[in-house]
Amino acid sequence: MNTESDKFIPYTAPVLDEQQSLKAAADYFEKINQRRSLREFSDRPVAREVIENILKAANCAPSGAHKQPWTFCVISDPTLKQKIREAAEKEEYENYHGRMSEAWLKDLEAFETDWHKPFLTTVPYLIIVFKKPYDLIEGQKHKNYYVNESVGLACGFLINAIHEAGLATLTHTPSPMNFLHKILERPENEKPYLLLPVGYPADEAKVPNLHRKNLSEISIWYE
Repeated sequence: MNTESDKFIPYTAPVLDEQQSLKAAADYFEKINQRRSLREFSDRPVAREVIENILKAANCAPSGAHKQPWTFCVISDPTLKQKIREAAEKEEYENYHGRMSEAWLKDLEAFETDWHKPFLTTVPYLIIVFKKPYDLIEGQKHKNYYVNESVGLACGFLINAIHEAGLATLTHTPSPMNFLHKILERPENEKPYLLLPVGYPADEAKVPNLHRKNLSEISIWYE
């Protein structure tokens, strides 16, 4: 039985001094700055326990009223991956042949992408994130709050955890994504949000030679 004193517990995360904090922040930046979206993957196996820990890390993200309005579907079955690839490529073909504006296609030229998505069947795992606008509990709807924001934060934690594990991923959003709901037979209260192929980079994998905006371009300081 919970008592009033059980409602809150001590905060136990380490508190660093100034020098430790400076070093930790610099070290983290150096590591996360190596993160890149990848399209060339190896079929090298990844241990299930690695994926389980990645998902547990994503589940640490903050959410509105701590509702945790997400479901992570993990696909390793080759038949399911093939179905997902075929459906995704069908939507992507339509995107590249009429749905996307000329400006959008121009912006994508630096990535040399097209509607073919072989990585969807190459990688050992696909993680498909579903958002839940409401929970279904014994047939009753229970509203969730700040769903898009909460699931976006969880996806950020997820991508970071993938990178920390020495793996690579790509934020893939074949639009529309309703085919994922059908293929995976998800309940009515779940909507597809993001598809992440997860695995090791292919030997000699390359990424576009892009540069991130510098600090002065992304921040305004009020001092």
